[in-house]
Amino acid sequence: MASSSRSSGPPVGLGQDSMDVDGPAPNGSANDASPAPRLRASSMPATLRANAYHVGYVYSSKMMSHSCVHGHCEQPERISRIFDILNQNDCLKKMKRLPIRRVLREEALLVHSQALWDKVLALHSLTDQDIADSEAYYNDLSLYVHPTTPYAAQLSAGGVIEATLAVARGEVKKAFAIVRPPGHHAEPDEHMGFCFFNNVSIAAKVVQLKSTLKRILILDWDVHHGNGTQRAFYDDPSVLYISLHRYEGGNFYPNGPFGSMTSCGEGAGLGYSVNIPWPEKGMGDADYILAFQKIIMPIALEFSPDLVIISAGFDAAEGDDLGECHVSPAGYAHMTHMLSSLAGGKLVVALEGGYCLDAIAASALAVTRVVLGEMPPQLPPLTASEAATETIWQVSAEQSKYWKNLDPKVCEPMEELEQIAISLPELLKAHRQDYLFRTHGMLEVPLMSVPLIERFNAQVSCTPDIMDNDTLIVFAHEFGNLAVELDSVMFCNVRQEHSYLIDCSKELLTWAKAEGYAVLDVNVYPKPFPKSKLKHTDDYGGAVMVYLWDNYVQLTAARRVVLVGHGPGCNAIMSLIAQRAASVLKTVEGVVQVVGLHNVPTTPPNTPSLRQWYFDNSIVVVPSNHPIFHDSKTMKKHGQVFRIDEEKPIKLIIKAMPGIQGFIKDKFSNASVNGDA
Repeated sequence: MASSSRSSGPPVGLGQDSMDVDGPAPNGSANDASPAPRLRASSMPATLRANAYHVGYVYSSKMMSHSCVHGHCEQPERISRIFDILNQNDCLKKMKRLPIRRVLREEALLVHSQALWDKVLALHSLTDQDIADSEAYYNDLSLYVHPTTPYAAQLSAGGVIEATLAVARGEVKKAFAIVRPPGHHAEPDEHMGFCFFNNVSIAAKVVQLKSTLKRILILDWDVHHGNGTQRAFYDDPSVLYISLHRYEGGNFYPNGPFGSMTSCGEGAGLGYSVNIPWPEKGMGDADYILAFQKIIMPIALEFSPDLVIISAGFDAAEGDDLGECHVSPAGYAHMTHMLSSLAGGKLVVALEGGYCLDAIAASALAVTRVVLGEMPPQLPPLTASEAATETIWQVSAEQSKYWKNLDPKVCEPMEELEQIAISLPELLKAHRQDYLFRTHGMLEVPLMSVPLIERFNAQVSCTPDIMDNDTLIVFAHEFGNLAVELDSVMFCNVRQEHSYLIDCSKELLTWAKAEGYAVLDVNVYPKPFPKSKLKHTDDYGGAVMVYLWDNYVQLTAARRVVLVGHGPGCNAIMSLIAQRAASVLKTVEGVVQVVGLHNVPTTPPNTPSLRQWYFDNSIVVVPSNHPIFHDSKTMKKHGQVFRIDEEKPIKLIIKAMPGIQGFIKDKFSNASVNGDA
């Protein structure tokens, strides 16, 4: 490990923006003194020079200068072990060593803010005491720092740029950037998760500017979600970001809902973020390859990229204690082989995570052999886990909204008892319909559209007074939470007598009935696979809301309406508002969104009057740690935003119920007074 003293700092000019082609390292090594054998280009004919190497690589031991005096899993030897194993197995002599240089300021600013650039470069001035004093701060960001950190981070980003440009210009067909520190967690305004600059994102932006390659696929198989990369392209349809990662309901680093399967992009980029979030540790070759076959390759073929970049973290490898998964070198080889079939073979592999030195070296060797043209080794018979097949099915159902090549039916887990089984959602719908009738006298609302019947049959109910009551609450929600106790964790046998459906609508319905309000209750949880799609839209929740608005609500006596959305019902409510703005403005007095940790849907940006009306007449209820509180631009799109110390949506609405009831009463009372006046 390099010392953290100032004497081991980078060369003069570290903080400058000049290009600085790779020169003497802060801490040189034998690897730099004896690079892999290569022919002298000046002595070769031009045509031979152009075809001498099909594969290039980027490497410099100067990136090892970024080190932690106390030791750290993101250790300098991560890159030297890969370099050594490739050299020992005669791979490097078949590859062109590409130049490495520091990322330019203007290149980094294609992704990052000036503030982050300045913050990283300022690390050059740290003293030993500064490092000790700031240790807690950087630990919170999952970082360690050293005076040479800016130099290594700049080289790492610049190395990926050079590798990617070499492929884009046709100098090589494929390239491997053996770089550190990694980059995919670095967000536009923050360094985090061992990452300082987002190497792959910057390289993708530079290539789009400097070459004819515009459509780029970034495949991130690091065991952690690449939050920084996804955020860099969240509204950009020219870059398709696909990530397989351990998620565990948002409880695995980098935590939160951004890596969920419903985090699919926004604006023009909607559908161009694809997350395959593993619900548990222990995923292996069968799981990853099934995801490639069912999700990744069909989407990639439809996208048809000009270039593929792999964010190649090897921390899902067998033996990595941080990732706790079981992908073998052969598994990585097969994934690389599939990706090599895209973009005419133009492929860049950029190192991200991976913290077991033996595993990272063996995995990188397997990938490099495929990049060099070898066939991947044969795998033994494989069967994907139940958790993986279920996840892949759910992702397919979500992404089929955006990609025609995906057929959720093909991904549906096979059940031995399928022909004689009744799904739990169907049982719960039947129970709820019976409960609403017996307790509140609520009646099923018939649907006349065949696609809607297939999706929402027995999921819409109303109170008997809906036709002649002038006040109406429209409540859109999904199923309540299932609280399930297991007899056997190994086999997931349910102890039925100790399992419950927790229905948040009971309290709202009971209160509304006592107040004399009519209620239209809509369960927007759709059946997974319709026989025929709805016309013009895959927004099934929004479609059923528009249908009910046109065919029922507008025909009732209700002239004072409040729309309440809970969880996925919020999207359905906001879709109705966007599609029926004129009539909504006439009759809707207020809007309530109880969102949870998901993104808060907003009104369309091109309708100022609707946006102002929504701002004046809406409340949003979210957990106190919701990302909206760090996004002032989004906050300004909503009226009153209330934070509650509760993350679970079911408990969130229960805690918020008194405030929701007060809001509804105020809206109806004010409307009545204004109407009488």
